[in-house]
Amino acid sequence: MNKKKLSYKKALQEKKGVDNEIPSLNPAFKKIKNSLDIPLEQYIEEIKKGNVVFLSKAITLIESTNPQRFEKGQKILKNLLPYTGNSIRIGVTGVPGVGKSTFIEKLGKKYTSAGHKVAVLAIDPSSSLTKGSILGDKTRMEELSRDPGAYIRPTASGNALGGVARKTRETVLLCEAAGFDRIIIETVGVGQSETMVHSLSDFFLLLKLAGAGDELQGIKRGIIEMADLIVINKAEGDNLPPAKLAQKAFQSALHFYPPKENGWQTKVFLASALENKGIGKVQKEIDIYIAEMKKNSFFDRKRKEQEAYWLHKTIDTYLLDSFYRRKEVKQAIREMESMTANNEITSFEAAEIILKKFL
Repeated sequence: MNKKKLSYKKALQEKKGVDNEIPSLNPAFKKIKNSLDIPLEQYIEEIKKGNVVFLSKAITLIESTNPQRFEKGQKILKNLLPYTGNSIRIGVTGVPGVGKSTFIEKLGKKYTSAGHKVAVLAIDPSSSLTKGSILGDKTRMEELSRDPGAYIRPTASGNALGGVARKTRETVLLCEAAGFDRIIIETVGVGQSETMVHSLSDFFLLLKLAGAGDELQGIKRGIIEMADLIVINKAEGDNLPPAKLAQKAFQSALHFYPPKENGWQTKVFLASALENKGIGKVQKEIDIYIAEMKKNSFFDRKRKEQEAYWLHKTIDTYLLDSFYRRKEVKQAIREMESMTANNEITSFEAAEIILKKFL
C-alpha cells in the first residue's frame, strides 16, 4: 500500500503575519516622531492653531526630567507667552469619591455646548512607593473626552506637594496659547493640594459629600476661606435629605467668618452630577463671580499675586532639585543615613552636616 507523503507546516510558516505597514488611526501621529526633531517654529504655529497633538508633545517636554527636552519645552513656552492669560481658570477640589470627575465632565459639557473650548488638567495621585499613577480621567470622562471642543490631560502628581503636579502652571499657559478659554484644574483633594490649586485658579470650587461625616471635616477655617463656591454633590435619591442638612450646616458656618477681601459672599449649592442637576446654576455662579472680580479689578490683582507666588515656588523647587542632584550631597546622605541608623548621630546633626556641604 502506497503511503501518501504528508507535508506539515508550522503555524509560523503558514502565514506571514501582520504587515509591517499598519494603518494609523490618526495620520497626524505618523508624521510626528521625535519631539526634539520638530522645529521650534512648527511647535509654536501648530499650538497657536489649536493642534492638540503638538500641545500634548509640548506638555510632555516641560514635564520631562531630561535637560535637553525640558529646555526645548521652556523655549516653546517662552515664545507662546504673548498668547496666554486669556482663559478662566477654575480649580475643583474635594476628597476622593466626592464625584469630581463626573462633576467636571458635566460642567465641561455645559461650556463646550456654549461654544467654549475646555481643557481639563486632572492631577492623578501617584503611589508614594512605586510613583505609579492610574491616569484614568480620560476613561472616567468618556463623554467629554470625545468632545472636539475639549482636551483632557491627566498628569501624575509625583512628589509634588499636596498632589499638584509640578508643571501644572506651565501646562495651563500652553493650553491658553492653544485657544482653550476655560481651564478646569482637578486636584487629588488631600493634604495641602487645596492651597496649591487655589494659587493656580481664578475661581475655586469645593465639592463636598453629605452623610459620610464629610460635612464636619469641611468646616475648617482655611478651606472655607479659600472656597468661592461650595457644592454638595450627589444630592439625589436617599442622599437628598442629608445633602440639604449639610447645605444648612455650611451656610451657618460661613456666617462666622469675616467677609472676603474681594467682597464676594460664598454660597452653598446642591448638585447631582450623576443626574446632571444643578450644574447650570454652578456655571452661572462662576460667570457672575468672574464678571464682578473684573469689575472691581480684583481679577487682575489676583493674577499678579499668583505670578509672584509661582516665582518663589519655582525658586524653591530649583534649589531643592539642585541640592539633591549634587554628587557630594548624595554621598553625604548615604553616609549620614548609615550613621543615624546606628545611632552615631542625630538626624538634626546629620542634616546640618549635609547642608554645610551644599552651602
